[in-house]
Amino acid sequence: MQKFIKLHPLDNVQIVVSDIKAGDVLLFKGNKVYFEKSIGIGHKIAEQFIVNGQKIIKCGVPIGSATADIVAGEHVHLHNMKSDYIPTYTIQQGFKED
Repeated sequence: MQKFIKLHPLDNVQIVVSDIKAGDVLLFKGNKVYFEKSIGIGHKIAEQFIVNGQKIIKCGVPIGSATADIVAGEHVHLHNMKSDYIPTYTIQQGFKED
């Protein structure tokens, strides 16, 4: 069963189309990738190595930028990318609630 799909030729991410479970080892672009954490349908994984600061491209358009280097097959989400258009709601290091 296919687990990922590339939506546009310019994309540097693929979309998960079948749940990935923690511990799965899957073939991705000819390489075995071990998934430490579960990834749900609709989430993104890196199609290729993405450098910190590089644009994340989905459906042929930039949706944000990498905030860290991301290896091929790695989950791409709020922990390693930010939107370039709207605030990204994550708890920043050192943030304290009143």
